[in-house]
Amino acid sequence: MKLDGFGIFVKDMSAMVQFYRDVLGFDIKEDENASNVYLEKDGTLFLLYRRTDFELMTNRKYNYASGIIGHYEIALSVENYAAVDKAFDEVVSKGAIGILQPTTEPWGQRTCYIADPEGNLIEIGSFNIN
Repeated sequence: MKLDGFGIFVKDMSAMVQFYRDVLGFDIKEDENASNVYLEKDGTLFLLYRRTDFELMTNRKYNYASGIIGHYEIALSVENYAAVDKAFDEVVSKGAIGILQPTTEPWGQRTCYIADPEGNLIEIGSFNIN
């Protein structure tokens, strides 16, 4: 098996598509009103599934976390420490929820965290000082 992509189940498809497209720069592959929206970032497929449509398709109900969700993170890398700070400021100014201001961790990574409109955590980081 080969990893083909990553998907999340969303409540508000339009808000989530706009965030990933307009704030984080993902390329959209489908209409934002579709049941399943395919986005791509740096060659990786990223899928957004409308919760209600997936439940209808599988004939099941699911439990969903609310608030800031700590079940997983989406990790994005940038070229260096300065780019971490710049990216954090840029995405927060565009509407991302700031979770952790840029900080340099003991293991040598400069990192920060934001959340998307539905509370999914996104890390932006780099191990390169220059």
